[in-house]
Amino acid sequence: MKLLRYLLIFVPISIIGDLLHVSPTLLFVLSALAIIPLAGIMGEATEEISFYSGPRIGGFLNATFGNATELIIAFFALKAGLFEVVKASIAGSVIGNILLVLGLSMLVGGMKFKNQTFNKQSVEVSSSMLLFAVIGLTIPAIFTHTVAADLLNTRYEGLSVIVAIIMFGIYILSLYFSFYTHKDIYFVEPDEGAVAKWSLKKAIMVLIAATVILGIESEIFVGAVEPMTSALGLSEFFVGIIIVPIIGNAAEHSTAVVMAYKNKMDVAVEIAIGSSLQMVLFVTPVLIFLSLLFTPMSIVFNEFELVALIFSVLIANRVAIDGESNWLEGVQLLAVYAIIAVSFFIL
Repeated sequence: MKLLRYLLIFVPISIIGDLLHVSPTLLFVLSALAIIPLAGIMGEATEEISFYSGPRIGGFLNATFGNATELIIAFFALKAGLFEVVKASIAGSVIGNILLVLGLSMLVGGMKFKNQTFNKQSVEVSSSMLLFAVIGLTIPAIFTHTVAADLLNTRYEGLSVIVAIIMFGIYILSLYFSFYTHKDIYFVEPDEGAVAKWSLKKAIMVLIAATVILGIESEIFVGAVEPMTSALGLSEFFVGIIIVPIIGNAAEHSTAVVMAYKNKMDVAVEIAIGSSLQMVLFVTPVLIFLSLLFTPMSIVFNEFELVALIFSVLIANRVAIDGESNWLEGVQLLAVYAIIAVSFFIL
């Protein structure tokens, strides 16, 4: 976390760079370096709040604000009409969490411990829910590939909104499930040795301030995407599916790896799968609803994104079967992620 705070120097530098109209590529890099520590500070603030709210509420806040960075970036991309970047970032977040974060966590943890275990029951519930969520994303895309183009028009816009409403409804029900009817499945043993470093007021103020500054940096970041991709010859798919999720989730990713290294694999797996689940069931519907204020965005992923999403979720379900992990499983997940990343790079 100390290293992340050193990166805060890029916040004023990126703002000055934007005012001076420096090259888009440099501005993209500066704003990205500024976003990473801001996301980390938001995570630290929610962790401090969890000392006052309890571990279950704290875990929910961590997951929510863990995806807040991507939501804010996606909002400005949506406003700028960069729909392909938005949709690619949704797919990239799920793929990155399941393959990159979970794989790196298993590798790092597995290098220290021969075998690691996690709560099989809670992960099975989350991974099954994630499978349903991805099915909800794939059906509209399959619809567009099988129905004649002249029949789509307004019908498809309505379908996207209906699917978003259904997924958001399931998200609300999943919260009721985890906080009330089946809260025993998600029981978290409180860390007796940990104490709050900040007051509740300070934590809330830091969270609000970091969110506001993050909004400013996200607008700069998104504004540099198109000219940067043109200058470097990168595709918007690669930026959305690889770069944006890594930048937006860098702090959360590091937390998962640290937890795995401390043999707290339950936390690491829940961060990876829980964050993916919230991305699909909460962030995606919210973005669909927000797009109605500008230009309606449809939930249409290209064939390669769909295949990558489906296989990633199937892997997550496979990992949940035995409730154990080792370093080799981590290497396998990372290898699949590397193949996907390279494929999108040359797309």
